[in-house]
Amino acid sequence: MEHSVPTTRSAPVPEARPILRPRPRDILQLLKPITWFPPMWAFMCGAVSSGAGLEGRWWFVAGGVLLAGPLVCGTSQAVNDWFDRHVDAINEPDRPIPSGRIPGRWGLYIAIIASLISAGVGWLLGPIVFAAALVGLAFAWAYSAPPFRFKANGMVGPLVCGLTYEGLSWFTGAAVMLGAMPSVEVVIILFMYSLGAHGIMVLNDFKAVEGDRQSGLTSLPVTMGVEHAARFACTTMASLQIVVIGLLAIWGYGLSALIVTAVLVAQIAAMPRLIRDPAKYAPWYNGVGVTLYVLGMLAAALGLGGYI
Repeated sequence: MEHSVPTTRSAPVPEARPILRPRPRDILQLLKPITWFPPMWAFMCGAVSSGAGLEGRWWFVAGGVLLAGPLVCGTSQAVNDWFDRHVDAINEPDRPIPSGRIPGRWGLYIAIIASLISAGVGWLLGPIVFAAALVGLAFAWAYSAPPFRFKANGMVGPLVCGLTYEGLSWFTGAAVMLGAMPSVEVVIILFMYSLGAHGIMVLNDFKAVEGDRQSGLTSLPVTMGVEHAARFACTTMASLQIVVIGLLAIWGYGLSALIVTAVLVAQIAAMPRLIRDPAKYAPWYNGVGVTLYVLGMLAAALGLGGYI
């Protein structure tokens, strides 16, 4: 006599609900807080270089730091991630947009909303800062978005980043403190450091060589090769600091010139390791050499502001 064996039916596995809107932590990751430091530091250098006191200007300083870092810089990161979502799918598939944690067109919406908030804060800080904010936002979009897409050119992209991250933020810091245009000396020094920052921005391209090559981005590591691009970056950073040292010395800021010389010597000592294996040591040099570079910026700013 045959006995039927009872069968058990497993409960159906519920389908994962699609993500309809991004979570705050994913939005924060999209805005890349680690990238806010350079423009915030440059803003501080601008405030120091103005030589103006803080009395009655705390609100403007706090608003300027917010504008330079989380707002304009954060906006640029959101714009970049949206227009680079296909490249990130190759280089960094766990980023919020390619991973699907920021679904649909939310990445674009966040970039637009952040742009409007940035412009509003810039307007509250005065006409000069408002104009600087609009310039920064225009470059943030033109850097990543067609038809300009400056980042597609290995020379123009890093130049735009250097001029906005360092130069425009420095200019804004000085303008906030003075309520007027900075001095010619301040503008010249911030411009020199902006050009030197071209080399810093090239260092960021070493982590994405394969994705850049597949997507047609002509970054310097792709077009020049990683070793030649590393040498170019080092030469750019060092040569512009030499110009800064000379100008500070000529203008009578001897102690500032001496400090910038010292940090430059330390950077040059670290450069052979970077050149030996750029792909491996670019993050290390970003931590060591770039830190020394921005300390030199502060030393120059302290001299221009009359503090040393």
